[in-house]
Parts: sequence; structure tokens; C-alpha cells
Amino acid sequence: MEGRVDEIADRWVQLQAQQAALGTGIRESELREEADALVAAVTAGLGSSLPVERIVASHADLNRAVTELSLRRARSGESPTATSLAVLALKKALLEAVQESTQDSGELFSAALLINELLDAAGALSFDTYVEGREKIIRRQSKQLLEVSTPVVRLWRQVLVVPLIGTLDTARTQVVMENLLHAIQDQEATVAIVDITGVPTVDTAVAQHLMQTVNAVRLMGADCIISGIRPPIAQTIVQLGIDLSTITTRATLSDALSVAITLTTGTLPLTDAPASR
Repeated sequence: MEGRVDEIADRWVQLQAQQAALGTGIRESELREEADALVAAVTAGLGSSLPVERIVASHADLNRAVTELSLRRARSGESPTATSLAVLALKKALLEAVQESTQDSGELFSAALLINELLDAAGALSFDTYVEGREKIIRRQSKQLLEVSTPVVRLWRQVLVVPLIGTLDTARTQVVMENLLHAIQDQEATVAIVDITGVPTVDTAVAQHLMQTVNAVRLMGADCIISGIRPPIAQTIVQLGIDLSTITTRATLSDALSVAITLTTGTLPLTDAPASR
């Protein structure tokens, strides 16, 4: 098989190209680069002294070639089906090469068993690596989306606001808290407004997350106001017996901003100032 590495690689590329309709969207030049690396690694692994059941796990070059193939395909958005079919295509290319090189049924059977065991192990490693790679990508993208969906906006001198939209869970609370605390420090803010107008419901868990954020802001030496307390949310909070009496709350963001300006300047905004006589 060592003298047929290029031939096997060519055949593997050809088989994968035929699977293009099933989801393989990698360019042929990339397929050829993968094929050269993996077929060479398979050949080296088969030529080593390792038992076949340990070749994929213990042969450094083969393990690295399979892992890199899976991660590359995970990053490019290839489906797990397409990745599995690629490994199966390599098995077919190897079996064809063995069949052409010997007519002895015993040798052919032994070689087929060896190739099947080796490529099955490679397929399992490929699948595990693909899943792990996709999970890392999803976690990174989720973190990025959380950061984008929880902006900290400067409304007034020393006044910041975080407009929340959607469900507030533990992970998002942590991002909100980190972003807000950093912004308070960087901009020397003295008042932070957490606006929950876009939060559909408030339950015990959400209320606890809000109180954690308020407490963290207070530890930074700033005041915290929660705005967007709509009538249904107010009724839910009362029914659940949640105590927000220690937190300044307002129905609208504009009301909260008025309070914030009062706290930062010591005077009422012009719109709230009593009329002169």
C-alpha cells in the first residue's frame, strides 16, 4: 500500500467529490491536501508496531490528521453526516486498493478486517472531535451574542443604562453584570439604570438575578434603578411575594432618567421642576 499512497489519495478525493450533493462543500484543492496528509498518516500507522486497536489513538500523526480534518470541517460548517461520509469514502478507497493488489481471499479478508477496524476507530475519533469543535464554536458565538445583546449605553453624564430584551438567565446576568461594572469603572458613572421593558416575564429567578446586579452595582459605589416595571410585572412580583422595596424602581425609562439626573446633579430636571409663580 505504501507505493500507492498518491493513487489512494486521488481516489478518496474523487469519492468525496461525488458526494458533493450530500453536503461536502470543501474545494478540491483542500480535499487533496487532507487526502495526502491522512492517507500518509494511515500508511505510517499501519506500518508501525502498534496493535490496530491503538493506532488511531496512539499514532501521533494519524491522530493529528483525523483531528485536524474534523475541526476544519466543523469550523467550515460542514454537517456531521458529510464528515462521516468522508471517512467512509476513505475506507472504500483503501478496500479498493487492497482488492486490486491481491487475489488471495485470506489476505483480502484479513486486510479488510484491519482496514474496517482502523477506519471505524478513525470515524469515532472524527465524530467526537467534530462534536467538541462545534460545541466550542457554539459557546463562543453564544457568548458573543450575549455581549452584543446586552449593551451598556451612556444616557447622561455619569448615568448608564442597560436595556434588557428577552429572558434573563444566569449566564446572561453574568454578562450584564460584567459589562455594567466595567462601564461604571471606565466612565466613572454614579447611577446605573437596568431597563426591563423588553423582558416578557419576571419570576423568582429573574428577580434574584436583578437583585444580584443591583447589589454588584452598589458595591461599586453607584446607585441602581430598575425601570420598565409594567402593570403585569408589578402584579406578578406582588403575587410571588418578591421584595424589591430596597430597590428604586420606575415604570418607564424616562422616569428612571429623571431620578438619575436628580441623583447626579442634586436638582430636578426641567420637566419635573415645579412651575414658577
